[in-house]
Amino acid sequence: MKKTTVSRTVTMPDMLRAARYERAPEYGPRVLFFSGGTALTETSRVLKKFTHNSIHLVTPFDSGGSSAILRKAFDMPAIGDMRSRMMALADERISGSPEIFSLFAHRLPKEAKRKELLVLLQAMASGKDPQVAAIKQPMRRLIRTHLSMFLDAMPDDFDLRGASIGNLILSAGYLNHRKQMDPVIFMFSKLVNVLGEVTTIVNDTLHLAARLEDGQVIYGQHMITGKEVCKLDKALEELFLVKDLKTQKRTTTQISKKKKRFIDEADLICFPPGSFYTSIVANLLPKGVGQAIARKKCPKVYVPSLGDDPERIGLSLDDSIFKLIEYLCLDTDEDPPASAFITHVFIDSENGQNLRPETKARLRKEKISVVDTRLVIPQSAPYYDPQLLVTALLSLT
Repeated sequence: MKKTTVSRTVTMPDMLRAARYERAPEYGPRVLFFSGGTALTETSRVLKKFTHNSIHLVTPFDSGGSSAILRKAFDMPAIGDMRSRMMALADERISGSPEIFSLFAHRLPKEAKRKELLVLLQAMASGKDPQVAAIKQPMRRLIRTHLSMFLDAMPDDFDLRGASIGNLILSAGYLNHRKQMDPVIFMFSKLVNVLGEVTTIVNDTLHLAARLEDGQVIYGQHMITGKEVCKLDKALEELFLVKDLKTQKRTTTQISKKKKRFIDEADLICFPPGSFYTSIVANLLPKGVGQAIARKKCPKVYVPSLGDDPERIGLSLDDSIFKLIEYLCLDTDEDPPASAFITHVFIDSENGQNLRPETKARLRKEKISVVDTRLVIPQSAPYYDPQLLVTALLSLT
């Protein structure tokens, strides 16, 4: 059987194509995102109106906030970004499970005392809490069971202030399934009826580390992002993985056949807005990712972040394109063209986002298309408008 490559002229934005997807989102395209964090939250809420088949590979390496508390207590991957993305893609219609959605999005009060928080959580586990009582059986029983399991496993010094109920239920499921992530993801997805596929890029309990331009090495994602400690004052030279924050031993990991299959089945691959290193590049560190992307024949779109990204110190918009390709190339022994990893770069020159002439010339030589289209409106500035971004991506499918 012979294979034929077919090309087409794309209208940008292709409103007819978007309208067709919106009429039947259950048959929408498999748009795959490599990202973590919350930068894609609003875009995901728009995306689920057009396709229920999007794929989101998120990072499990977060070491700050509530994720740090759970990771320290149970020696587990970070689940906060995954839960957040699932909630963004959850079915919030009456036909979905709005009561479960509400519970999973709920957080315990930050100012309450420990005894008060324990009473609240115990009320949920017993089914006496109004939010839990509103959920129909058998889902209510399943949620109560998992909250009870969490209470049994919770260390005496566990800090419940501001804890996400969704994270607590996910953690209990992780422990109950012998620290296997996939069964928990499946359960959670069914509970809130996720309109897409969300999973971690790997299920290993690992952390991020970074070597700066002055040779200093810092350990833990929370030390890189500039959200919980001072922002970096030196450019980041290398991002890599370590086994834990105590031994700080450099390590590697491999994506599973299932994650490779997600990449193989994608209709479009997107490197979306987000923290450049901890949300985007971190997803590309496991072995097998770059190889799978290079093999896949489909549009591969880089959408650079707008606004301030403290991780991208010393790295211009132009530089970030080639830095991304550099990390992808690390995973292959061959020497594929840059267009094997990125085929399109989105910019909005009307918003002042543009590339240097020499960058455009280099991209043309590498057969990478620069798509200059309206992606920012006054209401969304300085960030992308989710509707415009989703429509632009769907136009290439």
